[in-house]
Amino acid sequence: MINSTQLLYFTLSAYVDSGPFRYLNFVLIMCLYVLIVGCNVLLIVVICVSRSLHEPMYMFLCSLFVNELYGSSGLFPFLLLQVLLDVHVISAPLCFLQVFCVYTYGIVEIVNLAVMSYDRYVAICFPLHYNALMTSKKVAVLIALTWLCPFVAIVVLLALSAPLQRCGNTIDKVYCGNYAIVKLSCSNTSLNNVLGLIYTVVSIVIPLCLILYTYTKILEVCFSGSKVTRQKALSTCTPHLASILNFSFGCCFQILQSRFETSRVPAVLAIFLSVYFLTCPPLLNPVLYGLNMSSIRNALRRLLCGGNTNPPTDLFSSAFYS
Repeated sequence: MINSTQLLYFTLSAYVDSGPFRYLNFVLIMCLYVLIVGCNVLLIVVICVSRSLHEPMYMFLCSLFVNELYGSSGLFPFLLLQVLLDVHVISAPLCFLQVFCVYTYGIVEIVNLAVMSYDRYVAICFPLHYNALMTSKKVAVLIALTWLCPFVAIVVLLALSAPLQRCGNTIDKVYCGNYAIVKLSCSNTSLNNVLGLIYTVVSIVIPLCLILYTYTKILEVCFSGSKVTRQKALSTCTPHLASILNFSFGCCFQILQSRFETSRVPAVLAIFLSVYFLTCPPLLNPVLYGLNMSSIRNALRRLLCGGNTNPPTDLFSSAFYS
């Protein structure tokens, strides 16, 4: 067992020595982070200042963009510091704080996408009852639960992981992960492992099943309706489906890398896969929704050009995310 002084920090061993290229890596990571922050903040501002976008669907989108900022901020400032250092260590409290940020980001993301799929299901399958079913109070409750439940769940998870007695302090990642910390423990971790698997099922599998169910119903409506309705529904669902697939791939990479031996995977590829779900969704989601949803594009154009930001909307465009 290592002595108690070593338990005050963890060593991150997955970093590759890039020599003089560390400064180039710093600039590239900084540019990526600035781009993520700029895109997400811009769309949040557009939704907040445009009253025409004060609809349930855009409130869920705003929650999604806030989560992108939250998740990327839990990783990028830390990476910017680490790429310039020769010794890659992190104090135990900061390590657990990073675990909290990364894990809550992941759960909020998938739950938010599931809530958005439910909203689209109501809008497409029950368009005449959309306003009655998706009231402002219900939207507020859904957004609050989307954030509150993951925060409480991860606090419980970390409360069980933090007191574990550890026999090592080396984490084979570029950032902290709960399972990587649990594997360092000398004590019985059965409860941690079971709880981790339960969390994985509840936070990922159940939301994905809800998404699958809602899109099954949406496809039934699409194929039974007119060509115009089908094209309208499919076009408005495309950004959401792309977001789901993108984040699902990232989660799969993260789970497989955490639970299975990946020593044979090239170091650079392993690093890319480990940060994929914290990098690609925050970068691509603003592009997907900003470019594909005409209502957001028009509101952004009006905001930048100083025009009227409050044009009238109709029920059909609201329900179908035009």
